[in-house]
Amino acid sequence: MFVNTSGTAVWLRRFGAVAGPRQHLVCFPHAGGSAGGFGGWRRRLPADVELLAVRYPGREDRITEPFVEDMDEMAAAICAELAPLLDRGLVLFGHSMGAALAFEVALLLEERHGRGPVLVVVSGRGGPGTGERELPADDDESVVAFARSLGSANAAAYDNEDLRPLLLPALRADLRVIRNHVPRPGRTVRSPLAIYVGDSDPDVTVPEAHAWSRASTGESSLKVFPGGHFYLAESEAVVLEDLSARLRAAR
Repeated sequence: MFVNTSGTAVWLRRFGAVAGPRQHLVCFPHAGGSAGGFGGWRRRLPADVELLAVRYPGREDRITEPFVEDMDEMAAAICAELAPLLDRGLVLFGHSMGAALAFEVALLLEERHGRGPVLVVVSGRGGPGTGERELPADDDESVVAFARSLGSANAAAYDNEDLRPLLLPALRADLRVIRNHVPRPGRTVRSPLAIYVGDSDPDVTVPEAHAWSRASTGESSLKVFPGGHFYLAESEAVVLEDLSARLRAAR
């Protein structure tokens, strides 16, 4: 069990200083991803929105730390760090594995603090009850083949003998997080949900993504973007235009 006793933000990385932010947007990376992948978003967001991303152990500036392969443990630690932001317009954005983790954090915030984010954006993942795609075995070739099947922009990096040993352990650990996680059926958040998906995602169909609408007692809406599983990179400008409009509307 991870316990943060330092009083500092272990799980969150901030991108730039925002004086008196009106909102905090917290992004949850996909399996094998890292906080740094969201750094470029800063320039396209409203100036009064503070951008943060979740720092998974075992990569970037947490490279020396052991991986955490239990989603409930991760959600509890992140929830503790996000609780102070609940009165400052907290918005969660999660992509793929990050969508499932963001949802678990939203549930915990409501359960432990009586209120949740003003908006949760779930991206590139099927909603509750849609089942889980068959995940690969732990061997290197199976994990790499899985990454390539999703059209990952980093897939070619797995052919680099220097980069492969750095990338594979994080993706393998995150796939175990997904495999080990068994969500309890019928759980809902009160927070509004925005559902994002790429129109040619090989992992998630539009109807599967739309199933997230059953996971909120608040409002939900679906937005389909051009691109595959990593449409966030392919359609970044239009994605952040839509997200920025939702951030302003959530105030």
